[in-house]
Amino acid sequence: MISTKDLPAPDDLYPIRRALLSVFDKSGIVDLGRALHGHNVELISTGGTARALTEAGLPVTDVSTVTNFPEILDGRVKTLHPKVLGGILARKTDAADLKQLSEHGISPIDLVVVSLYPFKEAVSDVNVTDSIAIENIDIGGPTMIRAAAKNFFFTAVVTHHSDYPELIREMGETGGALGLATRRGLATKAFERTATYDAAVAEYFNRSTADVMLPQLSINAARVQTLRYGENPHQKAALYGDLSPFIEKIHGKELSFNNLLDLSAALCLIDEFDNADATCAILKHTNPCGVATASSLPEAYEKALSTDRQSPFGGIVVVNRALDATTAEAIDKVFTELIIAPEYEDGVLDFLQQKKNRRLLRQKSPARASTSSDVRSVIGGFLVQERDVVLPDSGSLKEQSRVVTEREPTDGEWLDLDFAWRVAKHVKSNAIVYARDRQTIGIGAGQMSRIDSSQVAVLKGGKSGLDFSNSVVASDAFFPFADGLLEAASCGAVAAIQPGGSVRDDEVIKAADENGIAMVFTGRRHFRH
Repeated sequence: MISTKDLPAPDDLYPIRRALLSVFDKSGIVDLGRALHGHNVELISTGGTARALTEAGLPVTDVSTVTNFPEILDGRVKTLHPKVLGGILARKTDAADLKQLSEHGISPIDLVVVSLYPFKEAVSDVNVTDSIAIENIDIGGPTMIRAAAKNFFFTAVVTHHSDYPELIREMGETGGALGLATRRGLATKAFERTATYDAAVAEYFNRSTADVMLPQLSINAARVQTLRYGENPHQKAALYGDLSPFIEKIHGKELSFNNLLDLSAALCLIDEFDNADATCAILKHTNPCGVATASSLPEAYEKALSTDRQSPFGGIVVVNRALDATTAEAIDKVFTELIIAPEYEDGVLDFLQQKKNRRLLRQKSPARASTSSDVRSVIGGFLVQERDVVLPDSGSLKEQSRVVTEREPTDGEWLDLDFAWRVAKHVKSNAIVYARDRQTIGIGAGQMSRIDSSQVAVLKGGKSGLDFSNSVVASDAFFPFADGLLEAASCGAVAAIQPGGSVRDDEVIKAADENGIAMVFTGRRHFRH
């Protein structure tokens, strides 16, 4: 353990007499400089920041004058100097520190204002090279930030222009000083900033690694919203990251924790039908209640709704094309928390916005563009896996699957098998989906046995008066016994799609043949826990 000196407690208020300003983002820096100058603060600066302040008529001391050493290596080295870092790190209540400052001609620095090179923005370009990336890695900036944050008892640090107004306000009220609580709060933000910055650099260099599962997990996401609560009112919650590339909220209250979970599930599901005819999905608690593809959106919505007319109350509706007036009017008859569409036809938004509690969203880009990894928390850590990617276009199923029964699916059955397989991929395991004419007619989700899921699917479809004859059935994992397939056959299923891979596959195939069922093995499971 590193020993520490017993220092007298710092005063709550410390006057700002000398400030170092070195920012890449010049937003608000002149206003801050003027405010500091108004409190007779000596301004030290570098490069472009110094020019901006000088052009505004403010007296500025260049850092090279302080260090008595020029910037070198094309600006790579300018603030990495004892006369800078010593001034930042000195403990102003420690006699030995003050003595050393005096011996070496170092003046204390009370405020450090730094914004870093835009590394994350630079490497977001698909054509970025290592040469470009490394020139956008800030070295002096993080060093000064960390030094000032470590010494927050005596030195204040600001890393973003959004904090300038509060800084100016407090100094105006205190006659040019900052309180301990403010300095500590700014230090917290500073360490968060450098941690995020380093994580972005590590993430860039890890892009080219052959190991998809990296040796160190770094989650680089800023808090963008504090939510009212989590899954339940007694749980605190917040949103981290950036939804803006994918979703634009047009109307309604802020999205809740559960809304965001449902939203993510809805966007991933509709991704499967990106190139399909008009498709509508209705979801509740991240599971689809009903999904349908049809020649028109009104027809698709009506078919999706008919799968389960009870569960959609308070659910989510997502569509893969512009929402028209007829469909909007149909949706309006059922209480719907969230509506998501890529566009809204003229007049539709005006109509839907009449209900204040309804949330309306525009999808800007596919969910598949979000990330290649799926991260979940578990007791003691995190699980990371590759995302279960969107299935290939509809025509690929026949080429990539294997018919294992005597009877092959008809062309119509192939279409329904592809449709049901896409939906089953987004249903909680154990998942069973019955479909006919590209419409779900029964969905069984999250049951402990596959037969239970099948029975739930039939029960729900039966409540809606749907006929299961000549339907197809999709199972997210293999049928471990023939009984699951026989249950589907007894309901009227004539074709089945499943991964295969059970030790009893032969028994299941035999049962299919005996019941005239065409069965397809995909060789790929789609569990969703």
